[in-house]
Amino acid sequence: MLREKKAEIIARLAGKLSRSAIVIATSYQGLLAKEMAELRRTLAKADVDYHVVKNRLVHFAAREAGKEQVMSIIDGPTALAFGYNEAVEAARALSQYVKSKESPLEIRGGLLGERVLNASEVMTLADLPSKAVLVSQLAAQLRAPLSGLHKVLASPLQGLGNVLQARIQKITE
Repeated sequence: MLREKKAEIIARLAGKLSRSAIVIATSYQGLLAKEMAELRRTLAKADVDYHVVKNRLVHFAAREAGKEQVMSIIDGPTALAFGYNEAVEAARALSQYVKSKESPLEIRGGLLGERVLNASEVMTLADLPSKAVLVSQLAAQLRAPLSGLHKVLASPLQGLGNVLQARIQKITE
């Protein structure tokens, strides 16, 4: 490979590493070209780029992007999935593909921000509910004490109203 071409690839990889919310390393051996194309199409729907990479070039790109931790999950022939928006969605898309197709693809680990994840942690991340679901669950949890407080505060007023109404009825009789 020409030096200029390598420099271009390193710069592109460094850009992807710095922009990504999560990077997931996989072993792609045993995957047919047709399956690889299908995997890329599936992951693209979740805003995930999937690239087979040369380990040495990733090493230089990781140093350039300030994400040297990614080298701890790279071993042997590797392909990287770069998730740009939600880390959970990227992990879920990759996990669902592996499970649904019974693919020989193997998840080796991931890099979430500055934290290195092992394969089981990436799979656990994939099983989390989406951000929208988590936000709605949090809102429901925050609302529960407020509605309980409302009932407690409204109860004496309602009781007072019932007593006054009974007294008014008694006087009018």
